[in-house]
Amino acid sequence: MDNSKQTVVVTGFEPFGEHSINASWVAVQELKKLGLGKDIDLHVYEVPVDYQAVQSLVPSLWKQYPQLVVHVGVSGMATTVTLEKCGRNHGYKGLDNSHFCPHSQCCIEGGPDCIDSVIDMESVCKRVTASGLGVAVSVSKDAGRYLCDFTYYTSLYLSHGRSAFVHVPPIGKPYSGVDLGRALQAIIQEMLDMLDQTKEKIHCQHVH
Repeated sequence: MDNSKQTVVVTGFEPFGEHSINASWVAVQELKKLGLGKDIDLHVYEVPVDYQAVQSLVPSLWKQYPQLVVHVGVSGMATTVTLEKCGRNHGYKGLDNSHFCPHSQCCIEGGPDCIDSVIDMESVCKRVTASGLGVAVSVSKDAGRYLCDFTYYTSLYLSHGRSAFVHVPPIGKPYSGVDLGRALQAIIQEMLDMLDQTKEKIHCQHVH
């Protein structure tokens, strides 16, 4: 294995409910074709819309020691590509594809109510918007209390905030899968740049 490469894991979700084609997985597959540059080892996974599967899958993703894990989900209400700032622990009442929801209605019993990503989503949004990508990007503080939010919170909890979540609109409303893939590529490259800058700052502080 090439140790100079950084690993990045990106996930999309399987179809559910009205989303017989899940735009998140279409977008992630388009991203895989584009890649994140020669120094990034990109792994993509399709996540089941199933609370119990998420509880076992997310920890296995972090065992690959990625630099970053980005989860992508579809939102029928979204018209922009939306960067989620935080994940929430409580309020999971919606049934998954196995007609199940957690008995406790929470992700991690005893965990904090809300965990913020260490990534400054406002800055990522501004930078990607300024790059003239042609895809509108916005920021949100509510990932929706369903599998998206559940997955994000679990990942934030395990990674001490080194995760990200991106909501995409359904295909054709208004963007194509290719557009969404390009948007993910630009967003994740900005996130990696920001994480590198943060690491350099911390390193400088230790050196002095």
